[in-house]
Amino acid sequence: MKSLFLAGAGALLLGACARTPAALPDTAALQTAAAPSGPYRSLNYQSPLKGFETYQPSGPAPWRGVNEQQESQ
Repeated sequence: MKSLFLAGAGALLLGACARTPAALPDTAALQTAAAPSGPYRSLNYQSPLKGFETYQPSGPAPWRGVNEQQESQ
């Protein structure tokens, strides 16, 4: 347990002594390249629930009738 604590503390100390990270690159050029400028069709929103039918629970059915109905299918 002590060795894990010492290893974690050592990693934190070494990380604190590291030099400052480099600045992030400018992303303006990447954003303009991703802008739609070609002959693309627009995507319209479609609801994920389109065509969903609600079902109401029915009470328990007699098991013999359900079994016979399953056999006939």
